[in-house]
Amino acid sequence: MNDRRMTLEPVAAADLPRFRMDLREAFSVAVIEEFGSVSDGSVPPDEIIIESCEAPGAEVLHILLDGRRVGGAVVAIDVATQHNSLDLFFVMAGIDGRGIGRGAWSAIEARYPETKVWTTHTPYFEKRNIHFYVNKCGFKIVAYYHARHPDPHRPDQPSLPGDGGMFRFEKVMAKGE
Repeated sequence: MNDRRMTLEPVAAADLPRFRMDLREAFSVAVIEEFGSVSDGSVPPDEIIIESCEAPGAEVLHILLDGRRVGGAVVAIDVATQHNSLDLFFVMAGIDGRGIGRGAWSAIEARYPETKVWTTHTPYFEKRNIHFYVNKCGFKIVAYYHARHPDPHRPDQPSLPGDGGMFRFEKVMAKGE
């Protein structure tokens, strides 16, 4: 990975349908591995993707490795507080496990150097994501939301496979002297 160039590029409106398809394909892999199938092919549901892409401060980004699309991200940037969120993040199905995610996360951090705190979420069954965020990217688990303890920021969160649980992560960014 060291000699390869990781970059981020805003997603054009015309590219959003392909972005959503690639995101669903990447997300579906873990659901199929854990539960055997994706009932309607909508993981995550369209309303979640659209809501994330249209949220205040949202930026929809292609992740490029040597100019080739290898994934994507949706971040929400709060210019006033610099408490930003990684709402959706994926590496294309079939090319994970090659350091692309870590390189992409480094590029995202570099793109938003004023960030004070990053937050993100992942389903409880996504063991690889939990490992990635905690052990590779330096996030800490700060909450576990489920049916009896819903996320106060997302009270109408659609149900997920399994028990529907979601981990919430935070990464407090260290500022240099």
